[in-house]
Amino acid sequence: MAEGEGKWRPSWNSLSEESKDERSICLRNIVSLMSRSMAGWRQRLCGGLWGHVGSYGYPPKTAHPQVRHQTTAEAAAAAAAAGGPLMEYNRRVSSGELIDDTHQREILQGLEKCYNDVSLYPGPPPPPGMFRRVMTSFGVPTAAAEAPKGLYLWGTVGTGKTMLMDLLYDCVCVEKRRVHFNAFMLDVHARIHKEKSRVHKIHASDQARYFEPDGTYTIRHRPHDPIAPVAREVLGEAWFICFDEFQVTDIGDAMILKRLFSELFMRGAVVVATSNRPPDDLYKNGLQRSHFLPFIPILKSHTQVMNLDSGVDYRLQGHADSRKVFFVKSECDADEEVRILFKVLAAKETDIVRPRTLTYGGRNVTFSKTCGGVLDASFPELCDRPLGAIDYIHICLTFHTIIIRDIPVLTQKTKGQARRFITLIDTLYDHKSRLVCTSDAPHHQIFQGQQEVTQHPDKDDLNLMDDLGLRGSQKETQTMSIFTGEEEIFAFDRTISRLAQMTTPQYWELYESEMR
Repeated sequence: MAEGEGKWRPSWNSLSEESKDERSICLRNIVSLMSRSMAGWRQRLCGGLWGHVGSYGYPPKTAHPQVRHQTTAEAAAAAAAAGGPLMEYNRRVSSGELIDDTHQREILQGLEKCYNDVSLYPGPPPPPGMFRRVMTSFGVPTAAAEAPKGLYLWGTVGTGKTMLMDLLYDCVCVEKRRVHFNAFMLDVHARIHKEKSRVHKIHASDQARYFEPDGTYTIRHRPHDPIAPVAREVLGEAWFICFDEFQVTDIGDAMILKRLFSELFMRGAVVVATSNRPPDDLYKNGLQRSHFLPFIPILKSHTQVMNLDSGVDYRLQGHADSRKVFFVKSECDADEEVRILFKVLAAKETDIVRPRTLTYGGRNVTFSKTCGGVLDASFPELCDRPLGAIDYIHICLTFHTIIIRDIPVLTQKTKGQARRFITLIDTLYDHKSRLVCTSDAPHHQIFQGQQEVTQHPDKDDLNLMDDLGLRGSQKETQTMSIFTGEEEIFAFDRTISRLAQMTTPQYWELYESEMR
């Protein structure tokens, strides 16, 4: 029997290097397939995060265009066709799809290095359990290899950061995910909520005595940290993660980023991100930023930071004929133009013009005028009400064309509206939705916060200060970006650039060719 065992399982050191590589790749593929199969059955039995629309207000994963997962077979086919980001860039330049840009070629060197490093990286080791024991029994090393550095690509708007990141994403042949950062954090918060709601088996070590002032004591459960299991869950779906528009404006996101990304990096994740800000300026002047600062060196130590600032906004090119879907009231009868356009769009829908209520996650959001996949809404309907990213995501998943009427000029006094408008445009752009607008000013003059300095906080700011226990007279409070409008001023450059691109005939033609 011993002799037979020796023939069945030869010593790892006795194998040739080619045999070791072949056996390692084969077994890792088997384990990966078994892991995905088990994960699929777990999701069917227990219900996935995206599987129930009513649970946390999220749509099914298959219908969410903002989160892109790709199987190994699909990735292999794409990688074989592309060869690498540099080769694919050269191909697109030769075919006329892209304009050759020397600044982008400098970034491509970093992309090519990341591509090569990721291609050689075996990925995170399997978690402790049956799969790791199977691999160990065949003599395959399961020790964690050092993960390669990712990329953090930042620069001004419209310079091609997302396009370059997508080049890398399409070329790598690994378990990968491409997601907008806002959507990712919404997903993470929902996973955290789900993890906290689970009933865990109580052990003595999970209990502690808490003494009351009267001398009595109660036994309570120690707080459960859901970040580690959420990180494992995220990493179980993909370990190569690309984030578009990496930005931190929400205090809830800022407080968990250090722990979340520390877990992801520790377990072997590789992160690629695009942003308009350098890492040191993330969450600049944000509320309780001192708790966020430790995350910055962690991010910088696991990514190569590169700046793309060519001074060219490619989204603004070809914008001369954009007035067909962006109507300035002082230049034409905007209401009549939109009325005709809505009639033409509605004629293509198999529905009647009617009000419609979107229901998700215990919320009801009603719009007064819709027709099939066309939404005709006023600016107050979309930006005056307390709506956020999750609401705009559901709007994009319900309607393919959104008409926004009566966009006003936004100033420091309307920061709340400006924040929602920025989030709305970002979401519409990420979902490749079609957009029609009427406005009091041209797109590049909608936000005029730079020309106005608010001397006194408005009513919304005062209410927020009261909720947070802050005083408006304190210098620290006066410099917080949530009150100064600094974040809105910075982000609106991106909004203007995206508005310019979304209102071009080329953008609508791209929708017709790809989305239909």
